[in-house]
Amino acid sequence: MSDAIFHLDGELILPTVLARGPWTPDAQHGGPPAALLARAIEQFAGGEGMVVVRLTVELLRPVPITPLLIETRLSRPGKKVQLVEASLLVAETRTEVGRATGLRLRRSHVPLPEGTAPSGALPAPTAGIASRPPWAPHITYEGFHSGGAELRFVHGNFEQPGPATAWIRLRVPLVAGEETSPLCRVATAADFGNGISWVLDRSDGYRFINPDLTIYLHRHPAGEWVALESVTLPEPLGIGIAESRLYDELGPLGRSVQSLLIERGADPP
Repeated sequence: MSDAIFHLDGELILPTVLARGPWTPDAQHGGPPAALLARAIEQFAGGEGMVVVRLTVELLRPVPITPLLIETRLSRPGKKVQLVEASLLVAETRTEVGRATGLRLRRSHVPLPEGTAPSGALPAPTAGIASRPPWAPHITYEGFHSGGAELRFVHGNFEQPGPATAWIRLRVPLVAGEETSPLCRVATAADFGNGISWVLDRSDGYRFINPDLTIYLHRHPAGEWVALESVTLPEPLGIGIAESRLYDELGPLGRSVQSLLIERGADPP
């Protein structure tokens, strides 16, 4: 098995097999490119004393398993509020396959009245039950869904449709030789929201692809485990959303939302 999801070669980002998604071995799962873009926004210069509170990722087309580049720029400078944009490009053609915006706010200490901060906790990851999607045995190649991430359910499971809650962590570093930041861990986990709370069965020919992902955080994440409390809301118009409450082992963390393109027996978008 690969030792990381990506390797670096100068400016080039080289995906390993652990970046592959469940739809085709030639394209990435949504989590790894979302985390790459989060990493670029988080590391962009001028962010000292700032924290990313919103991350919006748009996947413009399937992200291939080929060398990639990231370009990052500051679109809203400021001492208290900054907006950073990042583009994910195919290195050979410079085709843009994904983009993200990150809202960074200045961090400060503001005393709050007792009871105003969010509270509550989920059962620990160790109490969760490992579960694999019912379609997993039909996928013969290694990918992010099998070797890159570990899922442990504390409510629901992959075998039954409907709302579910699961803890998720990376099995390997996002980038070889680097410690994966908590924000990147959240980005990889949040893309599982529609997958763990599915209501339309792939064996009936349904596809529910999320072309975007928006994450809101009300505090900085901590630790390697991220939990999603997710629900999928489809409509017969061929659209839907998946909503997730986000947690770490310290408690509530934020929210994430995915737009869904719903198809049945259709070609890939």
